[in-house]
Amino acid sequence: MAAGTRWPGRDWAERADQVLHASGSLVLAWDRANSEREESARQRKLLIATEQESAAIIAAAANPDAVDVDTLSESVASLSIAYLHQPAEPMLRRATDIRKESLRRLAEGAVRPHELRDLTLAAGRASGVLIYAALDLGHPEIAATHARAAWHLAESANDNELRAWVRGTESLLARFKKNYGLADDLAQDGLKYAGAGTSTIRLLCGAAQCAANLNNSTRAQDLLDKALSLRDKAASDSVNGLYSFSYAKQLYYGGSSLMWLDDPQALKRADRDAGDAISLWEHEGDEFRSLDDEALAHVYQATARIKLGKIDGAMQVLRPVINLPEERQISWIRRRISEVGDLLGGERFKGSVIAADARDELRSLA
Repeated sequence: MAAGTRWPGRDWAERADQVLHASGSLVLAWDRANSEREESARQRKLLIATEQESAAIIAAAANPDAVDVDTLSESVASLSIAYLHQPAEPMLRRATDIRKESLRRLAEGAVRPHELRDLTLAAGRASGVLIYAALDLGHPEIAATHARAAWHLAESANDNELRAWVRGTESLLARFKKNYGLADDLAQDGLKYAGAGTSTIRLLCGAAQCAANLNNSTRAQDLLDKALSLRDKAASDSVNGLYSFSYAKQLYYGGSSLMWLDDPQALKRADRDAGDAISLWEHEGDEFRSLDDEALAHVYQATARIKLGKIDGAMQVLRPVINLPEERQISWIRRRISEVGDLLGGERFKGSVIAADARDELRSLA
C-alpha cells in the first residue's frame, strides 16, 4: 500500500484521519480521489472497447467481407457516445480509422447493394466526429472541411436526419467565428430537413444563440421557449451521443444564449438554465453526458453571474473548470474563459479588488 500498489479502503482513511486528528479532511480527500479513480476506470474501459473495435476494422481491411456494414455503423455509434467523455485527440484517430475503412469499401465497391446507404451514413457520421475533434483541437477551418464532406455524404445517402445535423453543426462553426448572420441562415436551412427526433430543437436553440448575440432578447427567448414546447414530442434519434440533443444540452443552450444579453431577467434565466444543465448531466448516462459541455456550462453560468454583479458566485462555479487537466481544456473553454476575463477587466469593475483577483485567477487557464 505504501508503494502505491494497492488502493486503500475507506476504513483505512478513517483510521488515519483519527490518528492524525485531521477532522475529516483525509476522509474527504479519499472520497474525492476514489471518485476520480472510478471515473478514470470507467473512461478507460470505454476507450479500450472503442480501440478494440477500430483495431478489428483495420485488421480486416484486406478482406472487405470480414467486417459487415452493421459493425461499422455500430462502431461509429459507439464513438459518437465515447466522444462525450474522452479527449478529442484519440477520438480523432478512431474516427479517421472508421471513415477510412468506410470510404475504401465505397471506392472499391466492396459492399452489397442494400448496404450502400448504411455504409455512406457510417462515413458521414464518422466525418461528423471529425468536425468536433478538429474544432475542439483548435482548427475550425479543418472542421469546416469535414462539415462539407459530411454534407456530401448526407446527400449521397439521401438522409434528412444527417442533413439537419450537419446544417446545425455548420451553424455552430459559424457561431464560433462570430458570423451570426450566416449561422442563423444555416440553422434555418437545417429546419427544412429536421424530422421527428431532436434536430428541430437543436436548430432552434442554435438560432436562439444567434439572436442573443445580435442582441435580440425577445427573439432569443421566443426560440428557446418554442424549443422547450417541442421537447415532449421529440422521438428518439437514430444515434445518441454527438448525434442527439438531450434536455440537459437544451438547457445548456439556454444558458449559452442568454448570457450574452444585458437584460437582468434573461441573465437570471441563463444562470438558472446553465445550473440545471450541470445538475442533470451529473446524473446522466454515458450516451448523453458531455463532459466538455458540462465544463462550458460552468463558464456560461459564471458569465451570467458576473453580468449580474455576482463575482464571488461566478468564481465558485468556475473553479472546477480552472482545475481541469490540460487535455480537457478544449478551444471553446479557453476562448470562453478569456471572454470572462475581459468582462472582469471592463469599465464596470474598474477599481474592484475582487474583480482584479478573479481575473488573475483566470489567467492560469486563459
